[in-house]
Amino acid sequence: MEDEIITCIQRENIKYLHSGQISKYVFPLSRKKAHKEKIPHLIIRVFIISKTSKGDMLYLVQKRGKKRESHPNFFTDSASGHVLYKKNMDLNDIKNNAIRELKEEFGILQNDIQTFNFNELKIENDKFSEEIAYIFIGTVKFNTNLTPNIEELEIEGSRFYSKNELKNLIENNNYVAHSKEIWEKLLKQNSDFYFKEKRKPQYQKYKNVLFISRFQPLHHGHIYVIYKMLKKSNFLKIGIGSSQLSYTKNNPFTKDERKKFILAALEKRSIPPDKFKIFFIPDIFDANKWVDHVVSIVGNFDILYSNSDWMKELFTNKNYKVSKKSLIFKKKYNGTNIRRLILKDRKQWRLLIPNEVIDLIKKFNGFERIRDLLEKGSE
Repeated sequence: MEDEIITCIQRENIKYLHSGQISKYVFPLSRKKAHKEKIPHLIIRVFIISKTSKGDMLYLVQKRGKKRESHPNFFTDSASGHVLYKKNMDLNDIKNNAIRELKEEFGILQNDIQTFNFNELKIENDKFSEEIAYIFIGTVKFNTNLTPNIEELEIEGSRFYSKNELKNLIENNNYVAHSKEIWEKLLKQNSDFYFKEKRKPQYQKYKNVLFISRFQPLHHGHIYVIYKMLKKSNFLKIGIGSSQLSYTKNNPFTKDERKKFILAALEKRSIPPDKFKIFFIPDIFDANKWVDHVVSIVGNFDILYSNSDWMKELFTNKNYKVSKKSLIFKKKYNGTNIRRLILKDRKQWRLLIPNEVIDLIKKFNGFERIRDLLEKGSE
């Protein structure tokens, strides 16, 4: 097997993956070196379901080949593998790795996939090293043609199984424990949920909207979204994410400083205080509990706006309405980009931040703080 360059992370930074902060903490390393030195790294696991014309569920199970390094001849998920490293990696890149593995191991093409969504994040330990597994659950068309990879899979055992067949398989055969747990959960659930396409919310007037960002610092992209959300709603809930973090290269400002940025910008634009409320949302570094954590702080809302693919997936999986992504944050209107421009003393940043926020940053000695933290590389 070619020595792939995979996506690794220091053990002390794994917690940040639970808040969707991927590219800031991962780094490339050869697969052999990662295993030899037991460096934690990212993997994907895919679980595929199909449905017959009569509505019976089918589950695509892989039986690992006898020459596999770990768990030879064990039954497992539908597909799995390492996440190949890519600069500026995000959840969509990890999802593309999952789709690639599905094609490589079973020959399933993109056109055969009906739905394919992130489900959860799990920390796994095997004999090689600690692995951080991104779990995806997908559905494919009935009678999808399978071409199992003979170098990776045991052909006869790698196929679709009925519900009863899968139960029997789990009870009476060697099974990779991490995969067994997910299949057992799927067998207990109403799997019809996974066949539903995510519908894009239609324009309507909402009672209240939730907007979550870190505001490190607040910029004109945030202002654009706030105006847009206020047009769609009677009331805006603004969540300051990662509120417990400050004086780091990615989170230089305190929660109170960020709140002052927001208040100054909204006052400057004559947005009445009775039209919004600001909440502090600290990270808890547990993706499975994150949505409930947010709701416990902000209360009910009709639709979420966030530019984080990670956050959008988590809320969608809990059946919350989520607004579509805005392209305004893609390049220049981006906190990381603005902080880098400040470090390099490039004046373009002045066009990206409201003047009243610039004044506050000066008052807080924020420009010196950003440069100092980035030069030191303080996490």
